[in-house]
Amino acid sequence: MEWTRAKDWLIGAVGMVLVLGAATAITWWVVSDPSTGVEAAPAPSPTAGERVPEAKPPAGLGTDEVWLADVALDAGTLAAAGSVLHDVRAVGQDVVTGPDGMVAQRLTVDATVPFEVVAGKLGDGTVVRAAEGGQVMVVRTVEALGRQLAVTATGTVEADAGRLVVEPRSIDLGGPGIVSDAVGAVVNRLVTIEHDIEGLPEGLVLQDVAVQEDGFRARLSGEDVKLGP
Repeated sequence: MEWTRAKDWLIGAVGMVLVLGAATAITWWVVSDPSTGVEAAPAPSPTAGERVPEAKPPAGLGTDEVWLADVALDAGTLAAAGSVLHDVRAVGQDVVTGPDGMVAQRLTVDATVPFEVVAGKLGDGTVVRAAEGGQVMVVRTVEALGRQLAVTATGTVEADAGRLVVEPRSIDLGGPGIVSDAVGAVVNRLVTIEHDIEGLPEGLVLQDVAVQEDGFRARLSGEDVKLGP
């Protein structure tokens, strides 16, 4: 229940930041006058190609609702119980806030999942780091056939059914190749990573993931995503 409360608080906090941003923008629009000087260059899009051109409010927008064509949120670190994300960039489109909360018709989130977060799910002493060729390396001690084995596995990362998955392509047990091959099938599942990215609003699905020096760079997106309670 502690994790549920923390997650609800986090989602509510994100929604509050966006609400405050919307309120500030509306207040500025009301109290300021149109400029009569040289027109300023348009502000760059939050993410290239994602801004809605000539966007118009949805039909039937209530008098107690506020609509924003797009809203962007940046955070160096986002933390929730048991989960940390770095370099978070969220872009919402067709965002409506009202009595029922804040909902983004479309929401895209780019974030980095630190290697240590993923390693922690595999057990103490596990190390996950970048390897050559855009691959990832997993180093851990496992128990197989009644013995403790130091394993180094290298594999590729992909988004599979909404999860971050690292499938080993090679496994090294530090001994002769024939030994590694014989035991490899047993330890394969112990160095396979299947990780759910946590701490974000429900409705977001992992679309793409890549390995970088400090972690897994992930892109998630969803439709009709509720940003607050």
